[in-house]
Amino acid sequence: MKNTVAHHTGADIEKAVARAITSRLNESTQTLPHDITERLKVARAQALARRKIALETAPAQQVLLSQSGQASVQMGSGFKNLWMQLGSWLPLLALITGMLVIDTLQDEFSAQEIADVDTQLLTDPLPPSAYTDPGFAQFLRTAQEK
Repeated sequence: MKNTVAHHTGADIEKAVARAITSRLNESTQTLPHDITERLKVARAQALARRKIALETAPAQQVLLSQSGQASVQMGSGFKNLWMQLGSWLPLLALITGMLVIDTLQDEFSAQEIADVDTQLLTDPLPPSAYTDPGFAQFLRTAQEK
């Protein structure tokens, strides 16, 4: 079974929906008073004028429909698409930058802690070998009990 793809632009789909809505509205306008039908006619003209302006400024879109009913929308390339891609990559870039900053700060903090311990050991009147002596641990325990 061959899967064929029909190419429809967003404008084609919008036109089809607009035609369906227009036909439904036209069916019920026969019973409306004249002043309301005139106001609706003016509103339609204004809507069509706005639509023309919107179509001129809108990016090109292409909708691909397959026989299985799946649809996909492809945005046109351009400056707006570049900003969309940048906006999607920006949070990832911020996350990576934040993780690198945290890693660097933790390394500096650990190095500072080690340097503080080394400074305490070297400036203490006891030699470093005294800290490894089993009797020194007993001395510390009895000093804390008093």
